[in-house]
Amino acid sequence: MLHMLVMAVCAAVTSVNPGAANAPLAAGNAVVRDGIAIVGDGRAVVQPGVHLALEASDDGVTPVWVFFLDKGFETEADQQAAIERVAASYPARAVQRRQLRRTLPGLFDDHDLPVAARYVEAVRATGAGVRVESRWLNAVSAGATLAQIESIAALPFVSKIQPLARTADFRPREFDDIPHDEGGNTITDFYGYASGQLAQIGITLAHSAGYTGAGMIIGVLDTGFQRSHEAYNFQGHSIVVLGEYDWVSGDGNTQKQNGDDPWQHWHGTAILSEIAAYKPDVFVGGAYDAEFYLAKTEDVTQEIPLEEDHYVAGLEWFEQNGVDVSTSSLGYIDWYTQQDLDGQTAVTSIGVNIATGNGMACCTAAGNQGHDFDSNASHLIAPADAFQVFTVGAVNVYGEIAGFSSDGPTADGRVKPEVLACGDATYIINPDDDHGYGSASGTSCSTPLVASAVTLLVQAHPDWSIAQLRSALLQSGTIFQNTGTFDPYYIEGYGIINVWTAIQHSFIGDIDRDGDTDLDDHATFVDCMAGPGVPVAQGCQRSDLDDDGDADLADAAALQNNFSGAW
Repeated sequence: MLHMLVMAVCAAVTSVNPGAANAPLAAGNAVVRDGIAIVGDGRAVVQPGVHLALEASDDGVTPVWVFFLDKGFETEADQQAAIERVAASYPARAVQRRQLRRTLPGLFDDHDLPVAARYVEAVRATGAGVRVESRWLNAVSAGATLAQIESIAALPFVSKIQPLARTADFRPREFDDIPHDEGGNTITDFYGYASGQLAQIGITLAHSAGYTGAGMIIGVLDTGFQRSHEAYNFQGHSIVVLGEYDWVSGDGNTQKQNGDDPWQHWHGTAILSEIAAYKPDVFVGGAYDAEFYLAKTEDVTQEIPLEEDHYVAGLEWFEQNGVDVSTSSLGYIDWYTQQDLDGQTAVTSIGVNIATGNGMACCTAAGNQGHDFDSNASHLIAPADAFQVFTVGAVNVYGEIAGFSSDGPTADGRVKPEVLACGDATYIINPDDDHGYGSASGTSCSTPLVASAVTLLVQAHPDWSIAQLRSALLQSGTIFQNTGTFDPYYIEGYGIINVWTAIQHSFIGDIDRDGDTDLDDHATFVDCMAGPGVPVAQGCQRSDLDDDGDADLADAAALQNNFSGAW
């Protein structure tokens, strides 16, 4: 693949037109062998899991991902012009966030281009029902029969077909309602029932310093969000929803609707309360001054288990609307195995990788599959394996690990989960009672607490990269603070976070913004150092550590004093 890079907002990056050696084969070269479509060069187009999904289907139709080779442009110049048009019209807040925190080259690339319309129409022409188009994955999801899948596999611009993974069980393990005669104004403090779970991770201290989520935008992916509860409608402080979309029904309403399953709104409504609720002395969320985009992505009816395609669509929508922090307590496994959880196989993980590369911090639940003390075995769900996602395990308010909290490592040996918060008997609003409260358990419940903390960290340091945000928060963990490393059994990661400690972290000398001050930063500084009074060269601005306009011995001393080594 050829790539061209342009560094400005109205700039362009990239071409994905394959060269002659990689040109797609003609349709006539596709054959079917052992039930799997094979392109003439021997490359399998239809992954074996598709046939397992078809066998499990009651009606002979299964949802699949159809990936394309390119974005359908005839020349590199045509594609570059299209990227420039996207850049010129992209929402300003998303551009600003990319300028602050994007780590992918440039500001825009081929991921920002839509899927080629003629490719989508060709898939539809086979009779398959197209569900979602993903510009990031350069793919569509579609419900298709075996015959339709074989026809799609023969299209010359299709690279592969694989099954969609269904949602892993995300329902809280239990819910304990607080009787109304025990409700009303609590005598704890301003935070009410939430006091212990917020104080445990330093959120109350961060609030005292003025970091409450003001000016931040959080995106929440879940089952639905009923917002009639008193804690969403406190006088003078109602929840602010900037946008919402229901991918299940295809409309702009994520609240309860006629015909919804009674459980449909429950999970998302409860999860949102841990972040956004505001009823002083009764229940207050972790980032109560933030604003929100809400995506209803899951159908809980089990009859139509809508899957990971809606998740990716929601992430793309969040990013385009300038969301700072995305959080989801959902996860996917189904056709994936633990060996697939390597950060670059599961489509939700790939989507999260692109989101974080664009500077949007992402939080996800590790899963409720439990753990053991075998560091070679894991029980994760996607996208917990994504490279830069905050993967969250669960403890109780006393700091004891929950028995259901999933362990790692990832298939490629990375630490997951990395961070912990209260997910065992976590206080939430009662989604079925507009004046009720209760407690529930699951990594679903610990994840929004961490998302609240990440939001406060971004508010405090909006120019930190995702790697720096992660470095500061992971190093605030109790295990790291006590041992300088992580849990060797991959159960507790770096421990229970403390966002107030993370806010006070310093990255002086982290020139490459990768979360540490190490030899790479030293090498960059040496290349940029020009002496006192000599203006720093283009691209060397971060080497001016004391902000006096040059890169000199004073900056070298600052680099040395803050040298930490690779994190």
